[in-house]
Amino acid sequence: MKLYTYWRSSAAYRVRIALNLKGLEVEMASVHLAKGDQERQAYGAINPQKLIPCLELDDGMVIAQSLAIIEYLDETHPNPALLPADPVARARTRALAQAIAVDIHPVNNLRVLKYLKGVLGLSESAKDTWYTHWILEGFAGVEESLTRSAIPGPFLGGAAPGLFEICLIPQLYNARRFSVDLSPFPRLTAIEELCVALPAFKRAAPENQPDAQ
Repeated sequence: MKLYTYWRSSAAYRVRIALNLKGLEVEMASVHLAKGDQERQAYGAINPQKLIPCLELDDGMVIAQSLAIIEYLDETHPNPALLPADPVARARTRALAQAIAVDIHPVNNLRVLKYLKGVLGLSESAKDTWYTHWILEGFAGVEESLTRSAIPGPFLGGAAPGLFEICLIPQLYNARRFSVDLSPFPRLTAIEELCVALPAFKRAAPENQPDAQ
């Protein structure tokens, strides 16, 4: 398999974590988002959405979208499982993972921030205000959900990290890049502290990628 990735892409970061938790080795192909590699014809022929990541399978089939890739990996390589067995717990895990990957991340990713500055003419400080607002609002809801839930272990699904943590850690990484105050979110940062100490998360970190700059 080949993963089209970029070191600072939080969506690609998620997939790298999942691959590491599964113990899967894949070929890494860097697509430099800041230089616009995703807009070039060669990458558009692979992924018409022109987004990172996408996973190319051995038979040439390409899967786009990080959550779809992660669930594909979980279905084809079920151990260790990234979702709980209980249907209610699975739904809760998906809901909180999507609160990050679907609600927070899309309004703060690189192409949105570039549009805010380049096309709409927002200042750097206004752009950062936009970013911080959606991070704080999104994380507040996730933090409160965790506070109300009876979590069975140190991670949302129990003793081991899964889909929720896979989505959470890259978003916290990005929040720190933008100097967002994370002190209002002790449950999220406690989970983060546990995750970043694990080899699967360390190997997936942006600064540890071959294309890191």
